[in-house]
Amino acid sequence: MKSVELFTGAGGLAMGTAKAGFHHLALVERDKHSCHTIRENQQRSNNVVSDWRLHQMDVADFDISTIDRKIDLLAGGPPCQPFSIGGRHGAHLDERDMFPQFFRAVRELRPKAFLIENVRGLLRQNFINYFEYIILQLTHPEVLLNDNESWVEHRARLKHHSGAVPDNLEYKVTYKLLNAADYGVPQKRERVFIVGFRSDLNINWSWTEPTHTEEALIWDKWVTGEYWERHGIPSSARPDCNPKLRARLQKTGASLLGSMASPWRTVRDAISDLPEPENIDVASSIPNHIYISGARSYPGHTGSPLDEPAKTLKAGVHGVPGGENMLALPSGEVRYFTVREAARLQTFPDDYYFPCTWGESMRQIGNAVPVNLAYIIASSVYKNLQLATPSRRIVNAV
Repeated sequence: MKSVELFTGAGGLAMGTAKAGFHHLALVERDKHSCHTIRENQQRSNNVVSDWRLHQMDVADFDISTIDRKIDLLAGGPPCQPFSIGGRHGAHLDERDMFPQFFRAVRELRPKAFLIENVRGLLRQNFINYFEYIILQLTHPEVLLNDNESWVEHRARLKHHSGAVPDNLEYKVTYKLLNAADYGVPQKRERVFIVGFRSDLNINWSWTEPTHTEEALIWDKWVTGEYWERHGIPSSARPDCNPKLRARLQKTGASLLGSMASPWRTVRDAISDLPEPENIDVASSIPNHIYISGARSYPGHTGSPLDEPAKTLKAGVHGVPGGENMLALPSGEVRYFTVREAARLQTFPDDYYFPCTWGESMRQIGNAVPVNLAYIIASSVYKNLQLATPSRRIVNAV
Protein backbone atom coordinates (compact mmCIF):
# COMPACT_ATOMS: atom_id res chain seq x y z
CA MET A 1 0.00 0.00 0.00
CA LYS A 2 1.16 3.51 -0.85
CA SER A 3 1.71 6.25 1.71
CA VAL A 4 2.94 9.79 2.16
CA GLU A 5 4.32 11.18 5.40
CA LEU A 6 4.55 14.82 6.42
CA PHE A 7 6.66 16.24 9.29
CA THR A 8 8.80 13.09 9.26
CA GLY A 9 11.39 14.09 11.87
CA ALA A 10 13.95 11.35 12.47
CA GLY A 11 11.60 8.69 11.11
CA GLY A 12 9.93 6.94 14.06
CA LEU A 13 6.39 7.07 12.68
CA ALA A 14 7.58 6.40 9.14
CA MET A 15 9.53 3.36 10.27
CA GLY A 16 6.52 1.96 12.11
CA THR A 17 4.18 2.43 9.15
CA ALA A 18 6.76 0.93 6.80
CA LYS A 19 7.08 -2.15 9.02
CA ALA A 20 3.28 -2.44 8.89
CA GLY A 21 3.40 -2.72 5.10
CA PHE A 22 3.11 0.83 3.75
CA HIS A 23 5.47 2.01 1.00
CA HIS A 24 6.35 5.69 1.24
CA LEU A 25 6.11 7.61 -2.03
CA ALA A 26 7.30 10.79 -0.29
CA LEU A 27 8.46 11.94 3.12
CA VAL A 28 8.64 15.67 3.86
CA GLU A 29 10.79 17.20 6.61
CA ARG A 30 12.39 20.64 6.69
CA ASP A 31 14.85 20.13 9.57
CA LYS A 32 18.29 19.55 8.10
CA HIS A 33 19.57 17.54 11.06
CA SER A 34 16.67 15.08 10.97
CA CYS A 35 17.13 14.71 7.21
CA HIS A 36 20.83 14.09 7.81
CA THR A 37 19.94 11.24 10.17
CA ILE A 38 17.69 9.58 7.60
CA ARG A 39 20.20 10.01 4.78
CA GLU A 40 23.02 8.64 6.92
CA ASN A 41 20.97 5.48 7.50
CA GLN A 42 20.23 5.24 3.80
CA GLN A 43 23.94 5.36 3.09
CA ARG A 44 24.44 2.61 5.64
CA SER A 45 21.98 0.50 3.61
CA ASN A 46 19.43 0.34 6.41
CA ASN A 47 16.76 -1.78 4.74
CA VAL A 48 13.78 -0.01 6.29
CA VAL A 49 14.76 3.46 5.06
CA SER A 50 16.83 2.63 1.99
CA ASP A 51 14.11 3.45 -0.57
CA TRP A 52 12.53 6.41 1.25
CA ARG A 53 12.00 9.42 -1.03
CA LEU A 54 12.91 12.25 1.30
CA HIS A 55 12.10 15.89 0.51
CA GLN A 56 13.96 18.41 2.68
CA MET A 57 11.56 21.33 2.66
CA ASP A 58 8.72 23.00 4.49
CA VAL A 59 5.46 21.10 4.08
CA ALA A 60 3.85 24.38 2.97
CA ASP A 61 6.19 24.42 -0.04
CA PHE A 62 5.67 20.79 -1.01
CA ASP A 63 3.93 20.35 -4.37
CA ILE A 64 1.42 17.61 -3.65
CA SER A 65 0.56 17.32 -7.33
CA THR A 66 3.91 15.57 -7.85
CA ILE A 67 2.39 12.51 -6.12
CA ASP A 68 0.74 10.90 -9.10
CA ARG A 69 -0.38 7.55 -7.70
CA LYS A 70 -3.27 6.66 -5.41
CA ILE A 71 -2.54 7.00 -1.73
CA ASP A 72 -3.70 4.56 0.90
CA LEU A 73 -2.31 6.38 3.94
CA LEU A 74 -1.33 9.95 4.78
CA ALA A 75 0.56 10.14 8.07
CA GLY A 76 2.39 12.74 10.09
CA GLY A 77 2.93 14.55 13.35
CA PRO A 78 2.37 18.29 12.89
CA PRO A 79 4.75 20.32 15.10
CA CYS A 80 3.65 19.94 18.71
CA GLN A 81 5.09 23.19 20.11
CA PRO A 82 1.84 25.19 19.70
CA PHE A 83 0.07 22.68 21.98
CA SER A 84 2.88 21.39 24.20
CA ILE A 85 2.56 21.87 27.96
CA GLY A 86 6.15 23.10 27.90
CA GLY A 87 5.55 25.56 25.05
CA ARG A 88 3.93 28.96 24.55
CA HIS A 89 0.44 27.45 24.25
CA GLY A 90 -0.36 29.57 21.18
CA ALA A 91 -2.34 26.89 19.29
CA HIS A 92 -3.82 28.46 16.14
CA LEU A 93 -2.09 31.78 16.93
CA ASP A 94 1.33 30.10 16.76
CA GLU A 95 2.94 30.40 13.33
CA ARG A 96 4.17 26.83 13.79
CA ASP A 97 0.61 25.45 13.71
CA MET A 98 0.79 23.22 10.63
CA PHE A 99 -2.58 21.48 10.90
CA PRO A 100 -3.90 23.61 7.99
CA GLN A 101 -1.17 22.08 5.83
CA PHE A 102 -2.31 18.60 6.83
CA PHE A 103 -5.89 19.59 5.90
CA ARG A 104 -4.59 20.68 2.49
CA ALA A 105 -2.80 17.38 1.97
CA VAL A 106 -5.96 15.42 2.83
CA ARG A 107 -7.97 17.46 0.31
CA GLU A 108 -5.46 17.08 -2.49
CA LEU A 109 -4.30 13.49 -1.92
CA ARG A 110 -7.70 12.10 -0.88
CA PRO A 111 -6.08 9.17 0.98
CA LYS A 112 -8.08 6.15 2.04
CA ALA A 113 -6.90 6.76 5.60
CA PHE A 114 -4.80 9.18 7.63
CA LEU A 115 -2.87 8.90 10.90
CA ILE A 116 -1.81 11.86 13.05
CA GLU A 117 0.22 11.97 16.27
CA ASN A 118 0.51 14.92 18.64
CA VAL A 119 1.10 15.86 22.27
CA ARG A 120 -1.51 15.36 24.99
CA GLY A 121 -1.60 19.15 25.42
CA LEU A 122 -3.82 19.20 22.34
CA LEU A 123 -6.64 18.04 24.65
CA ARG A 124 -6.16 20.80 27.23
CA GLN A 125 -9.31 22.68 28.10
CA ASN A 126 -8.10 25.97 26.64
CA PHE A 127 -7.48 24.25 23.28
CA ILE A 128 -10.70 22.23 23.21
CA ASN A 129 -12.49 24.44 20.70
CA TYR A 130 -9.59 24.39 18.27
CA PHE A 131 -9.23 20.64 18.67
CA GLU A 132 -12.91 20.28 17.79
CA TYR A 133 -12.20 22.40 14.73
CA ILE A 134 -9.34 20.08 13.74
CA ILE A 135 -11.61 17.02 13.94
CA LEU A 136 -14.42 18.74 12.00
CA GLN A 137 -12.07 19.94 9.25
CA LEU A 138 -10.58 16.45 8.91
CA THR A 139 -14.11 15.04 8.70
CA HIS A 140 -15.13 17.51 5.97
CA PRO A 141 -11.85 18.50 4.27
CA GLU A 142 -13.57 20.05 1.24
CA VAL A 143 -15.57 22.56 3.29
CA LEU A 144 -12.99 25.30 2.92
CA LEU A 145 -12.20 28.32 5.04
CA ASN A 146 -13.58 31.36 3.22
CA ASP A 147 -11.70 34.60 2.71
CA ASN A 148 -11.94 36.82 5.80
CA GLU A 149 -13.55 33.98 7.76
CA SER A 150 -12.06 33.13 11.16
CA TRP A 151 -11.51 29.54 12.22
CA VAL A 152 -14.22 30.08 14.87
CA GLU A 153 -16.75 31.00 12.19
CA HIS A 154 -15.54 28.15 10.04
CA ARG A 155 -15.96 25.74 12.96
CA ALA A 156 -19.58 26.83 13.41
CA ARG A 157 -20.23 26.24 9.72
CA LEU A 158 -18.56 22.81 9.84
CA LYS A 159 -20.68 21.81 12.84
CA HIS A 160 -23.83 22.44 10.81
CA HIS A 161 -22.54 20.78 7.66
CA SER A 162 -24.97 17.99 6.80
CA GLY A 163 -22.80 16.13 4.34
CA ALA A 164 -25.81 16.01 2.06
CA VAL A 165 -23.77 16.13 -1.14
CA PRO A 166 -23.22 12.41 -1.87
CA ASP A 167 -19.93 12.74 -3.73
CA ASN A 168 -18.20 15.00 -1.22
CA LEU A 169 -14.96 13.79 0.34
CA GLU A 170 -15.63 12.86 3.96
CA TYR A 171 -13.90 10.83 6.66
CA LYS A 172 -14.88 8.89 9.75
CA VAL A 173 -12.53 10.34 12.33
CA THR A 174 -11.67 9.05 15.79
CA TYR A 175 -9.03 10.05 18.32
CA LYS A 176 -7.60 8.67 21.55
CA LEU A 177 -4.98 9.51 24.15
CA LEU A 178 -2.64 6.51 24.30
CA ASN A 179 0.09 5.66 26.79
CA ALA A 180 2.95 3.96 24.94
CA ALA A 181 3.73 1.87 28.04
CA ASP A 182 0.38 0.11 27.56
CA TYR A 183 1.67 -1.25 24.24
CA GLY A 184 5.04 -2.59 25.30
CA VAL A 185 7.11 0.58 24.92
CA PRO A 186 9.44 0.99 27.95
CA GLN A 187 8.31 4.56 28.49
CA LYS A 188 5.33 6.36 30.05
CA ARG A 189 4.51 8.47 27.03
CA GLU A 190 1.02 9.85 26.50
CA ARG A 191 0.20 11.14 23.03
CA VAL A 192 -2.94 11.91 21.07
CA PHE A 193 -3.51 9.84 17.95
CA ILE A 194 -6.10 10.73 15.32
CA VAL A 195 -7.18 8.18 12.70
CA GLY A 196 -9.57 8.74 9.83
CA PHE A 197 -10.96 6.46 7.12
CA ARG A 198 -12.65 7.70 3.97
CA SER A 199 -16.39 7.33 4.50
CA ASP A 200 -17.07 5.48 1.26
CA LEU A 201 -14.89 2.55 2.44
CA ASN A 202 -17.44 1.47 5.07
CA ILE A 203 -14.75 0.74 7.66
CA ASN A 204 -15.81 0.49 11.29
CA TRP A 205 -12.42 0.76 12.95
CA SER A 206 -11.60 0.48 16.65
CA TRP A 207 -8.42 1.07 18.63
CA THR A 208 -6.18 -1.86 19.47
CA GLU A 209 -6.62 -2.86 23.11
CA PRO A 210 -3.61 -2.39 25.44
CA THR A 211 -1.29 -5.37 25.64
CA HIS A 212 0.71 -4.41 28.75
CA THR A 213 -0.36 -3.17 32.20
CA GLU A 214 1.13 -1.61 35.29
CA GLU A 215 -0.80 -4.12 37.44
CA ALA A 216 0.98 -7.03 35.76
CA LEU A 217 4.36 -5.40 36.43
CA ILE A 218 3.47 -4.88 40.09
CA TRP A 219 2.42 -8.52 40.35
CA ASP A 220 5.65 -9.73 38.73
CA LYS A 221 7.70 -7.63 41.13
CA TRP A 222 5.98 -7.95 44.45
CA VAL A 223 4.00 -11.19 44.39
CA THR A 224 5.77 -13.73 42.18
CA GLY A 225 9.17 -12.02 41.99
CA GLU A 226 9.45 -13.09 38.34
CA TYR A 227 10.67 -9.65 37.31
CA TRP A 228 13.73 -9.79 39.58
CA GLU A 229 14.42 -13.41 38.73
CA ARG A 230 14.35 -12.64 35.04
CA HIS A 231 17.08 -10.06 35.56
CA GLY A 232 19.11 -12.19 37.95
CA ILE A 233 18.61 -9.86 40.91
CA PRO A 234 19.08 -11.83 44.18
CA SER A 235 16.62 -11.34 47.02
CA SER A 236 19.21 -9.45 49.05
CA ALA A 237 19.56 -6.83 46.32
CA ARG A 238 15.85 -6.29 45.60
CA PRO A 239 13.99 -3.22 46.86
CA ASP A 240 11.77 -3.81 49.85
CA CYS A 241 8.09 -4.23 49.17
CA ASN A 242 5.54 -2.83 51.55
CA PRO A 243 4.00 -5.92 53.23
CA LYS A 244 0.57 -4.29 53.13
CA LEU A 245 0.88 -3.85 49.36
CA ARG A 246 1.82 -7.49 48.87
CA ALA A 247 -1.07 -8.65 51.07
CA ARG A 248 -3.52 -6.42 49.22
CA LEU A 249 -2.37 -7.72 45.84
CA GLN A 250 -2.70 -11.32 46.95
CA LYS A 251 -6.13 -10.68 48.41
CA THR A 252 -7.51 -8.94 45.31
CA GLY A 253 -6.24 -11.65 43.01
CA ALA A 254 -4.09 -9.42 40.81
CA SER A 255 -2.72 -12.61 39.25
CA LEU A 256 -5.78 -12.56 36.99
CA LEU A 257 -4.64 -9.21 35.62
CA GLY A 258 -1.14 -10.54 35.18
CA SER A 259 -2.37 -13.53 33.22
CA MET A 260 -4.42 -11.40 30.84
CA ALA A 261 -1.70 -8.93 29.87
CA SER A 262 2.06 -8.60 29.85
CA PRO A 263 3.79 -6.37 32.41
CA TRP A 264 4.85 -2.88 31.51
CA ARG A 265 8.41 -2.93 30.17
CA THR A 266 10.95 -1.07 32.27
CA VAL A 267 14.17 0.79 31.58
CA ARG A 268 16.04 -2.27 32.85
CA ASP A 269 14.12 -4.46 30.40
CA ALA A 270 15.20 -2.19 27.55
CA ILE A 271 18.89 -1.62 28.31
CA SER A 272 20.11 -4.39 30.64
CA ASP A 273 22.06 -6.14 27.89
CA LEU A 274 24.05 -3.00 27.09
CA PRO A 275 27.39 -2.52 28.86
CA GLU A 276 27.74 0.42 31.23
CA PRO A 277 28.76 3.39 29.06
CA GLU A 278 31.47 4.37 31.56
CA ASN A 279 33.29 1.21 30.42
CA ILE A 280 34.56 2.93 27.29
CA ASP A 281 36.58 -0.03 26.00
CA VAL A 282 33.45 -2.17 25.75
CA ALA A 283 30.74 0.44 25.13
CA SER A 284 32.64 2.10 22.27
CA SER A 285 31.92 -0.90 20.06
CA ILE A 286 28.18 -0.12 20.19
CA PRO A 287 27.02 2.76 17.95
CA ASN A 288 25.73 5.80 19.85
CA HIS A 289 26.53 4.26 23.27
CA ILE A 290 28.76 7.05 24.54
CA TYR A 291 28.92 8.20 28.15
CA ILE A 292 27.98 11.84 28.77
CA SER A 293 29.18 13.37 32.02
CA GLY A 294 27.65 16.12 34.11
CA ALA A 295 24.28 14.68 35.08
CA ARG A 296 22.80 15.95 38.33
CA SER A 297 19.44 15.76 40.03
CA TYR A 298 17.39 18.85 40.81
CA PRO A 299 13.67 19.59 41.33
CA GLY A 300 11.73 18.59 38.24
CA HIS A 301 14.65 16.58 36.88
CA THR A 302 15.27 13.52 39.03
CA GLY A 303 15.71 10.86 36.36
CA SER A 304 13.81 7.77 35.27
CA PRO A 305 13.92 4.86 37.78
CA LEU A 306 15.64 1.78 36.41
CA ASP A 307 12.79 -0.57 37.32
CA GLU A 308 9.91 1.46 35.91
CA PRO A 309 9.08 2.52 32.37
CA ALA A 310 11.03 5.69 31.63
CA LYS A 311 9.46 9.07 32.07
CA THR A 312 8.52 10.71 28.79
CA LEU A 313 11.61 11.49 26.75
CA LYS A 314 11.42 15.07 25.58
CA ALA A 315 13.41 17.09 23.10
CA GLY A 316 16.37 18.85 24.71
CA VAL A 317 19.33 18.10 26.92
CA HIS A 318 17.70 18.39 30.34
CA GLY A 319 14.10 17.80 29.41
CA VAL A 320 11.23 19.40 31.32
CA PRO A 321 9.24 18.40 34.40
CA GLY A 322 7.56 15.09 33.69
CA GLY A 323 10.02 14.15 31.00
CA GLU A 324 13.77 13.95 31.03
CA ASN A 325 16.81 12.27 29.58
CA MET A 326 18.45 10.94 32.73
CA LEU A 327 18.60 7.53 34.43
CA ALA A 328 18.11 7.20 38.20
CA LEU A 329 20.00 4.18 39.52
CA PRO A 330 18.96 2.22 42.64
CA SER A 331 22.13 3.48 44.35
CA GLY A 332 20.79 7.03 44.19
CA GLU A 333 23.25 8.03 41.47
CA VAL A 334 22.09 9.58 38.20
CA ARG A 335 23.56 9.73 34.75
CA TYR A 336 22.40 10.77 31.31
CA PHE A 337 20.97 8.18 28.96
CA THR A 338 23.23 7.47 26.02
CA VAL A 339 21.74 8.03 22.58
CA ARG A 340 21.51 4.26 22.08
CA GLU A 341 19.65 3.82 25.37
CA ALA A 342 17.23 6.61 24.52
CA ALA A 343 16.69 5.11 21.07
CA ARG A 344 15.79 1.80 22.69
CA LEU A 345 13.29 3.56 24.96
CA GLN A 346 11.66 4.80 21.75
CA THR A 347 11.96 1.28 20.25
CA PHE A 348 14.25 2.29 17.39
CA PRO A 349 16.18 -0.76 16.17
CA ASP A 350 19.85 -0.96 17.14
CA ASP A 351 21.00 -0.60 13.54
CA TYR A 352 19.38 2.84 13.26
CA TYR A 353 22.23 5.29 13.72
CA PHE A 354 22.03 8.88 14.96
CA PRO A 355 25.00 10.77 13.48
CA CYS A 356 24.51 14.14 15.17
CA THR A 357 25.72 15.44 18.53
CA TRP A 358 24.27 14.01 21.74
CA GLY A 359 21.99 17.01 22.30
CA GLU A 360 20.69 17.08 18.73
CA SER A 361 20.20 13.31 18.67
CA MET A 362 18.26 13.46 21.93
CA ARG A 363 16.07 16.19 20.43
CA GLN A 364 15.26 14.00 17.44
CA ILE A 365 14.59 10.95 19.61
CA GLY A 366 12.46 12.95 22.05
CA ASN A 367 10.32 14.27 19.20
CA ALA A 368 9.83 10.86 17.60
CA VAL A 369 6.88 8.48 17.72
CA PRO A 370 7.86 5.15 19.31
CA VAL A 371 8.45 2.82 16.37
CA ASN A 372 6.61 -0.15 17.88
CA LEU A 373 3.54 1.90 18.81
CA ALA A 374 3.40 3.34 15.30
CA TYR A 375 3.65 -0.20 13.95
CA ILE A 376 0.77 -1.45 16.12
CA ILE A 377 -1.60 1.34 15.04
CA ALA A 378 -0.52 1.27 11.38
CA SER A 379 -0.89 -2.52 11.22
CA SER A 380 -4.50 -2.22 12.31
CA VAL A 381 -5.12 0.48 9.71
CA TYR A 382 -3.45 -1.69 7.04
CA LYS A 383 -5.57 -4.75 7.84
CA ASN A 384 -8.78 -2.73 7.74
CA LEU A 385 -7.87 -1.16 4.40
CA GLN A 386 -7.33 -4.65 2.98
CA LEU A 387 -10.93 -5.50 3.90
CA ALA A 388 -12.44 -2.24 2.66
CA THR A 389 -15.51 -2.42 0.42
CA PRO A 390 -16.17 0.96 -1.23
CA SER A 391 -19.90 1.69 -1.53
CA ARG A 392 -19.92 4.74 -3.77
CA ARG A 393 -17.78 6.89 -5.97
CA ILE A 394 -15.92 9.84 -4.51
CA VAL A 395 -15.40 12.58 -7.07
CA ASN A 396 -11.74 12.70 -8.19
CA ALA A 397 -10.86 9.82 -5.88
CA VAL A 398 -8.31 7.38 -7.27
